[in-house]
Amino acid sequence: MLSTGALRAHLLAARLAGTVATSREESLRSYRLFAARDPRVLIGLDPEWAWGQRDLIALMADKCGVSGDPGHTTGHDVIDPERTLAALDAFAARLAAVAERGATVLLGTGHPHRLLGFYAALADALSAAGCTVLTPAQGHCVDITTRFGLRTYNLDYVRGVALVREPGELSSGRATGVHTHSPLPVRTVLAAAAEQGAGLPELVIGDHGWVCGAGQLGFEAIGLADTDDPALFVGEAEGVVSVVVPLDDAVRSDYYRPLTRYVLNRACLSQ
Repeated sequence: MLSTGALRAHLLAARLAGTVATSREESLRSYRLFAARDPRVLIGLDPEWAWGQRDLIALMADKCGVSGDPGHTTGHDVIDPERTLAALDAFAARLAAVAERGATVLLGTGHPHRLLGFYAALADALSAAGCTVLTPAQGHCVDITTRFGLRTYNLDYVRGVALVREPGELSSGRATGVHTHSPLPVRTVLAAAAEQGAGLPELVIGDHGWVCGAGQLGFEAIGLADTDDPALFVGEAEGVVSVVVPLDDAVRSDYYRPLTRYVLNRACLSQ
């Protein structure tokens, strides 16, 4: 079993926490856009409270451990590994609770190249524990506005984890997919689940728009987020999102494997 100390050391060595690759400039830009209610940064959240840039800096300092000094404008962001560990424990507790009930769950990612393995291992463990892992709307089209204009993507599932692909890309269970922050995929999936009568999830697990989009619709949602994704942490502060784990969400995919082992052990879901 991976100890807390060993995981802390791994978080720092892999730069999942500590000094991370995300720049202060990137984060501050996201906070400015969020304060202006830019939908590209809200990613499905409709905040109840007014959030100025200074409010967001203070929130992210509390939730992630980034600098709370508005005058700190350059360099790399810092994530406190203790905050990451505490959030992983809370994340595992939510998994344990749904596994105990054999609840219905939905998993989706906007970071398939990095995080698919993490979520797929959770899907496997939850399924083995008796949970129903939903896979509605496979093959459905989703129109997403990108910096290149409106693009149409296809919903797909790999090992129980939802993602979107470029049109014409064959599925075949491969881990390829598109990086997206959009909440439209989760809205499409949830609407299809309701229409098909396949049941709705008691818990949505993921990142980006998968978490914010589901939480805004009233579903319990937990996930991972970097320091330049304030929407998830605002959702947590407002009670729309249950748990957010602060970490760098774009390191090598194999660097997340120790987190997988830790979470599954904590949730008593190790196989």
